[in-house]
Amino acid sequence: MKKLLFVLIFLITTISSFAQKLDSTALILIDIQEFYFPGGAAELVEPEKAASQAALVLDHFRNNNGMIVHVKHKVNSGGEIHHIVAPTENEKIITKTEVSCFNGTGLDEFLRSQNINNLVLVGMQTHMCLEGGTRAAYDLGYKCTVIYDACATRNLKFGETVIKAAEVHASTLATLKSYAKVINTEEYLIR
Repeated sequence: MKKLLFVLIFLITTISSFAQKLDSTALILIDIQEFYFPGGAAELVEPEKAASQAALVLDHFRNNNGMIVHVKHKVNSGGEIHHIVAPTENEKIITKTEVSCFNGTGLDEFLRSQNINNLVLVGMQTHMCLEGGTRAAYDLGYKCTVIYDACATRNLKFGETVIKAAEVHASTLATLKSYAKVINTEEYLIR
């Protein structure tokens, strides 16, 4: 009888701990917008692939009633959130004008009002808004997870040197390991 009671207490504690963790986590989808896709004003390398992975993470949060926040950069053309990760009417949308989704948006206040302290971040561009949001979140005390295959970037040029998108992506993620757990979609979903 004592063993059964111990097992029940253990299970209740474990389930409660898991539910509490789920309740304190939000998915932040950063700038997965039309202008980054083929034909857009600022095409990235393989944005469809990253958006498909982001959609898997989004589905996971939706299926588990997780907190979801869509962030979009205010632009004149192509600013719609891509259809593969389009928000539903009950999901929060934040519009920003700066690189970081925390700069002047009220995002921090919103997350704190919801008792969120863990963030899962996906989006575009890896080396700009995703990085800026992750670093800001870390500085504000959030525990961050970046899903690296749900992010995309582009080739960069400095002087006559062209840095390929894959290298920009990898070097940014190498730096972000100091601020976040950096894993792929599959690793995140099987946890």
